[in-house]
Amino acid sequence: MRDKKQRAPLMRIERLEITDMADEGRALGRAGDQVCFVEGAVPGDVVDVEVYRNKHRYMFARVVHIHTASASRITPKCVHFGLCGGCKWQHLDYPAQLYWKGKQVRDALVRLGKVEVTEVQPALAAPEPDAYRNKLEFTATGQRWLTVEEMNKPDTEEPRTGLGFHLPGRFDKVMHVQECHLMDQKANDIRNFIHRYADEHGWTRYNQRSHEGFLRTLTLRNSSLGQWMVLLMVAEEQQEAIAGIMSALAKHFPWITSLQYVVNPKKNDTLQGLEPQVWSGPAYIEERLGDLHFHISPASFFQTNSRQAQRLYDVVAEWAAPSSTDGVYDLYSGTGTIGLFLSRKAAWVVGLEYTEAAVDDARRNAERNGIRNAQFVAGDLKNLLTEEFIGQFGRPSVLITDPPRSGMHPDVVAMLCRMRVPRLVYVSCNPATQARDLDLMRDTYRVERYQPVDMFPQTHHVENVVLLTCL
Repeated sequence: MRDKKQRAPLMRIERLEITDMADEGRALGRAGDQVCFVEGAVPGDVVDVEVYRNKHRYMFARVVHIHTASASRITPKCVHFGLCGGCKWQHLDYPAQLYWKGKQVRDALVRLGKVEVTEVQPALAAPEPDAYRNKLEFTATGQRWLTVEEMNKPDTEEPRTGLGFHLPGRFDKVMHVQECHLMDQKANDIRNFIHRYADEHGWTRYNQRSHEGFLRTLTLRNSSLGQWMVLLMVAEEQQEAIAGIMSALAKHFPWITSLQYVVNPKKNDTLQGLEPQVWSGPAYIEERLGDLHFHISPASFFQTNSRQAQRLYDVVAEWAAPSSTDGVYDLYSGTGTIGLFLSRKAAWVVGLEYTEAAVDDARRNAERNGIRNAQFVAGDLKNLLTEEFIGQFGRPSVLITDPPRSGMHPDVVAMLCRMRVPRLVYVSCNPATQARDLDLMRDTYRVERYQPVDMFPQTHHVENVVLLTCL
């Protein structure tokens, strides 16, 4: 809850012209010699802002008044815009989102990667800018975050329970979600039903500091095949309460494919070491990418935008272009989706992945799809990818790498340079670390093409695919 102490007035800048987009979804303007990073603004706006952090050469501010609205500005759809950190670009029309994501990639390639790029390549548009996610996680709280408007209501005691999202950067602060447009409306129906049920039955909510309370989290997953998974996490083995909510969900939402719960007495919300219990249906839901079928269990990793993942993999497959004589390495292979996607045209595929559970999923996915020319190996890639490994599994002529946001370890980059793979496709969810790695490889590989892909509409996040050839 925000404190009510009197604070010094914030500095105000009037008629600030917004000219660009910056990191973390903020817009950018200049006030004299200082750069001003602004929340809630759009390039083309002329706005008054309040500065809440002022450094020597830059400041952070938020919009308090709009004098001239940008032609790209639209009205946000969600009532939680501005408080929830999930969809910071809802006020920016979709063509503009694609342009600024492309510019973000282009700037990273030029500044950090020293790649010669002139024109901005807009991000590849997603089929659905809304309701595209196939997974959302919600946290229960007994002390939900109150907005300023709620705090200022006279003589009103607002209920403090909630089921929603953590505030950005605040592990112990949760805002209640009335609606979310990132997933199908059925997700709102399920979440709101569980929240009401918990209130009506007097359930306590788990407290992240005291580690007390019953209801912890709700995870919802769906697939393009119309299947739904509900996983409810509670802190204690209260069978009567669990049976009550499970039965109620099964009755009110008979279309739920897989209904599960998990009892978690740990002090964190991860599923590690826990065994979800199936109340009804199978222990998984099914998804399809191209002609491949995947089982998705509660702990499985899968791209959270299934339809756009198909388009991303189409780009990777086109640029990798494996033939029946090509061997393929798939680095950071996860559950094997990209490697399996390429296996039908390649001679063989070897996936390398840090997480054992993901490798187990990849092997099951290969078996499920009748793919026998793909194998997956678990281990730390900086130790796994060696000349001895290549001697055992074969030297690839095509290599795909799709590392986490931190990019590739320097030892992995150095090994790729020694390998001199004829075609290398680098997929990244962080253009800055991707550009850093490209700069380290500039003496060995040449950037041929790049394509930003919008996996997460309404947010500032962007995926980027780069094709490199050996010099």
